[in-house]
Amino acid sequence: MTVSRKQINFLRGWPTPGLLPTTLLSSASQRVLANQDEYTKMQEYGSCHGVTRLRKGLADWVGSHYGVTPNLERICITGGASQNLVCILQCFSDVNYTRAVWVVAPCYHLACGIFEDNGFAGRLYAVHEDDEGIDLETFDRQLQEFENQDKPNRDLKPFKQPSVERKLYRHLIYTVPTCSNPSGLTMSLSRREGLVRLARKYDGLVISDDVYDFLQWPLTAPVTPDRSAEMRLPRLCDIDRSMGPSDNDSRGFGHAVSNGSFSKMSGPSVRTGWAEASPPFITAIARTAATRSAGAPSQLCAAMLADVVENGQLQRFVDETVRPTLQRRHRLMMDAIDRHLSPLGVKARTSSLNGFETFGGYFVWLDMGGEVSTTFLAQVLKAEENVIIGHGQMFAVHGDEKRTNFTNSARLCFAWEAEQDIVDGIERIGQLLVRMKQNREHYLRLASTSYNIH
Repeated sequence: MTVSRKQINFLRGWPTPGLLPTTLLSSASQRVLANQDEYTKMQEYGSCHGVTRLRKGLADWVGSHYGVTPNLERICITGGASQNLVCILQCFSDVNYTRAVWVVAPCYHLACGIFEDNGFAGRLYAVHEDDEGIDLETFDRQLQEFENQDKPNRDLKPFKQPSVERKLYRHLIYTVPTCSNPSGLTMSLSRREGLVRLARKYDGLVISDDVYDFLQWPLTAPVTPDRSAEMRLPRLCDIDRSMGPSDNDSRGFGHAVSNGSFSKMSGPSVRTGWAEASPPFITAIARTAATRSAGAPSQLCAAMLADVVENGQLQRFVDETVRPTLQRRHRLMMDAIDRHLSPLGVKARTSSLNGFETFGGYFVWLDMGGEVSTTFLAQVLKAEENVIIGHGQMFAVHGDEKRTNFTNSARLCFAWEAEQDIVDGIERIGQLLVRMKQNREHYLRLASTSYNIH
């Protein structure tokens, strides 16, 4: 029976209500809907590329952040990162021609289902990472071994009709290179460059979820609009662009796409994001059949966001509210971990980028140690303390769980629960770990007989 104490949910990766720019969106909505010429245009189907004002505003904002030349032809508006992942698969993958999907592990667990829904069940493979990101030597070896074993399938005819407007890739590589969900890790510059080179070598497309890039902060210094160089590492699509055309890409589609989202900056309900890649790649996404039929995704929300991006209000909200709030919440969680969990042998990642004092995103990744798996620990926590965590194996790659083992790991979100509940929840975890040590035989016996705790 679950205890009656208040539930504390560290699994939920939502922004706390104070991180929602409700007033900004309300005002923007009124401005957009007050002008008949504008609201008529916004309430119709719209351009497949999306609202031009938002594309231009994003090009300027993103260009300024990363130090690249703004180019709205490299950007289209999407219905969010998950929806756009589906569009990318529709345009650039084929169940016959695309031989494998490589997923950096631990991975964003809900992405695996999207690949499986698109015909790649049983063909997802885990890619190991260390403290700098992808282990490039191991990944290169994996790719080469796969190619050698897959030679009989190289001449399979694509299932989809060929098109000069699209390119099919032999390999897909999925990663969250900045403040990764779940690990919080940021991939170093050298690993980013190496990953793009591997994608070019093996005719791969790197799908980069860049949803946390603007949500970084220094560990100890005050948050300011200015960001240090380590918080502005080039995206994989920028690195790909800087390398020029590749030998197996004569039409200039490129080998990396940035998948962005407003969900963590303006609330998940806006269901709006953007993609950035080469102009041919972006045109192909914008012209997927569903978009051509239904028109630009998130047309009205995109118009509201265009307003607050264009006038700088959203950027200020991120710098003055979102980043400082996340910094404070992260510090509260880390201090509580130091007090209640570290003395019990639990280890936490302390910075996102190896060698630098920065962090970002929503999550802390723990090595719990101990004699039982975090799958079991999560069930006991819920039953005895009413605390919910993300156990490590939840973030293993579907179908390739044995390649990378996360049975002693756990993910905790510091963005959702009330600040005092963050502290109380960590204390409850510590109390359970103490009980488990004091009653070791009882819990080992429970773990060996059943995971079904009631």
